[in-house]
Amino acid sequence: MPPSVAYLNLELRLPGNNSLKGKRGILKSLLARVRHEFNVSVAEVEAHDNWQRAVLGVACVSASSDYAHGLLQAVANAVEHWRLDCEVVDYDIELLT
Repeated sequence: MPPSVAYLNLELRLPGNNSLKGKRGILKSLLARVRHEFNVSVAEVEAHDNWQRAVLGVACVSASSDYAHGLLQAVANAVEHWRLDCEVVDYDIELLT
């Protein structure tokens, strides 16, 4: 059975932020924590120049599509609860294989 690849598109709002430097500070610690806690690949994929918006891409590979979907759901839930200075606006999980 081929491995399953899953992708999470996570849109965040940073309401109290007023600079790109502030955004980098928030995202740097958030990305490191997601990588450490869930062992997934994560990067900012859109809205690079927007101070109060960030779009993260999170990807994982697993032998089970159910596990991959559950893992990315857990990432979205964790990000929503970890930070008080950012809000999850929307997210979408896509199974690629």
